[in-house]
Amino acid sequence: MIVRIMGEGQVRLADSQLPRLNELDNELLAAIDKGDEAAFRTTLGVLLDAVRELGEPLPDDSLEPSELILPSHEASLEEVKAMLRDDGLIPG
Repeated sequence: MIVRIMGEGQVRLADSQLPRLNELDNELLAAIDKGDEAAFRTTLGVLLDAVRELGEPLPDDSLEPSELILPSHEASLEEVKAMLRDDGLIPG
């Protein structure tokens, strides 16, 4: 799966990594639902760090279609809320 972090680039993630990312996505949804800015900020950072650590960065000149687009670390709670689908940022 190709994942784009807005403003950073793309990484290739194995599908086997999705369960861990879904756990973090659920935590992020809970923080957004509560309007808990501190928990939102922390969880978004942990989610993005996990994608960076678990994924293999693609070269900057690579233009692969992204299957998943994640917000940047600087995104606001409202911006991320607008990006959500029924199952969060990460399908599944």
